[in-house]
Amino acid sequence: MKIETKRLILRGLTKGDIGSLVKNINNLEVSKWLLAVPYPYTRADAEWWINHCRENEKERPRKSYNFGIELKNRKGIIGGVGLSSIDLTTRTADIGYWLSQDYWRQGIVGEANTALLDYAFGVLGLEKVRIPLFEGNQGSEGMAKYLGGRSKGFAEKRVTCKATGRPHREKIYWIAKKDWIRRKR
Repeated sequence: MKIETKRLILRGLTKGDIGSLVKNINNLEVSKWLLAVPYPYTRADAEWWINHCRENEKERPRKSYNFGIELKNRKGIIGGVGLSSIDLTTRTADIGYWLSQDYWRQGIVGEANTALLDYAFGVLGLEKVRIPLFEGNQGSEGMAKYLGGRSKGFAEKRVTCKATGRPHREKIYWIAKKDWIRRKR
């Protein structure tokens, strides 16, 4: 499955993505803001993640969608975006994303997240999407606000970042389908 935007292709990961995945996520400036990504990030980590994503694609109903971000004019994964914890009963999910530091501040994550939220609300029929982010992650907080997310405070429990071993408070934003539709008009 893939989703195309003006500049991007959001697509499932393959074994051919191992090199670009390791190259672009094996950076502490990136992984220190991600819950489950180790640092250093190895070829074995990339192989595990790709296999995990492939297995998740077989679930019915699916509980997650994970996409690599690829520029249309350049081969290789430069980031990732996904929906997880999809609950079709409550029609909610979490969104997560990362991008190689080489591509920060170019509007890529905004473009990818916009396409993914269109998919979440339009195709999957979700009503709310949660954006959990580490307190102090100004880039992700700016992205949550850009997408129209509303802050709902902090999660009750701290979470531990796998890359650093440090505990963090998670700040929670929510985007409602009705607000997303209104924003897109």
